[in-house]
Amino acid sequence: MTTYVITVPGTFLRTVPHGLRSGIERRLRPRDPRNTDLGENEELSLLTVDEGGMFAARVEVDAADSAGAEAEAVRVVAGALRDCGLAEEDAPLGEAIVTGIDSGL
Repeated sequence: MTTYVITVPGTFLRTVPHGLRSGIERRLRPRDPRNTDLGENEELSLLTVDEGGMFAARVEVDAADSAGAEAEAVRVVAGALRDCGLAEEDAPLGEAIVTGIDSGL
């Protein structure tokens, strides 16, 4: 297994109060990329949101390959959004991308 840092972009299509953002971050915290050397060195934020509602969630996942890591990251982020009461149409996700890889070598 390889540890990946994956960025999952999306857009909040309605105003998201600060408390809701905190709830999303709390649910994603176990996957915080700052737990990896890459995340710490690059000072990666778990969740960033711009004024227009676009956001990027960065999560750490273990997977056999990048496709599996991307799929797992989308599952994790979508679950955090859903657990906070956001439907898919309230915060559609874009295509996940590999931000970093730690193969443990």
